[in-house]
Amino acid sequence: MDSNKPLAIDVKNLKKSFNGKPAVRDVSLSVRTGEIFGFLGPNGSGKTTTIRMLCGLLTPDSGSGTCLGKDIIRESQAIKLEVGYMAQRFGLYDDLSIEENLSFIARLYGVSNRKEVVKSTIENLGLTKRAKQLAGTLSGGWKQRLALSAALLHKPKLLLLDEPTAGVDPKARRDFWGKIHKLATHEGITTLVSTHYMDEAERCHRLAYIADGKILVRGTDQEIIQSSNLTTWQVRGENLSSLMEKLQKLPGVDQTVLFGNLLHVSGKNADLLEKNIAPFRSSYQWQKVEATLEDVFISLVPNNNFDNHTD
Repeated sequence: MDSNKPLAIDVKNLKKSFNGKPAVRDVSLSVRTGEIFGFLGPNGSGKTTTIRMLCGLLTPDSGSGTCLGKDIIRESQAIKLEVGYMAQRFGLYDDLSIEENLSFIARLYGVSNRKEVVKSTIENLGLTKRAKQLAGTLSGGWKQRLALSAALLHKPKLLLLDEPTAGVDPKARRDFWGKIHKLATHEGITTLVSTHYMDEAERCHRLAYIADGKILVRGTDQEIIQSSNLTTWQVRGENLSSLMEKLQKLPGVDQTVLFGNLLHVSGKNADLLEKNIAPFRSSYQWQKVEATLEDVFISLVPNNNFDNHTD
């Protein structure tokens, strides 16, 4: 990503609380024009609250910044007209048809040539024969496509997508990401997208990981992995869950994570880790591997529970 490109998002020290409980604590974020920026974190970490502050749906308690060059507090209404927003849940009306939903959104944004734009959008979706179908009867993948198309009706410069691929099948996820990359490459549209999927995180130009309302790390996937100083061993063999329980008690073993038939054993003190796993080396197949993003993110918040925080 070209570091000379102007910033589409530039906010500093955003804070937001609900009923006295902090949801976002001093979040600073910069995203360049045309960049696909991944926003990751556990449930209740503050992702949704941050996104809603960026697009003008929530006013920060404190902090400042700009979105598309406009002040996020004083010019929130203007920002809304230039941003395409997809909420976590399907945000269109289940009891309206595909055509009616798109027409309604077009009216909200004052889209010129509304009928032509809606017709063209439906054709591009491949839903011409189903234009009168109720949106609520669509599958998860088609709802996602419709919601993205609705977010793009007014030709926004920035997309804010809050877990847009949750609950859709792998092919729909792949098609969705192909669309996002085309929008960035050919139309220069900037995208901030929150996701739980590590494979999706790796499709982003840069990432930020938020937990308990604070951004803990940011950068490209490789920058984040390299800065973690995490040494990881991959283990194969029988009864890996039993091995995991034994290793968890050892000095130098900071985390153990099962991935199907593999066990990842990680620590930040490489020498101490290697010394204490030595007695188990002969009974299993051990291979030193590069830590994954998932290894790194798990290591950032190993013992925290965020269920009581508002997202």
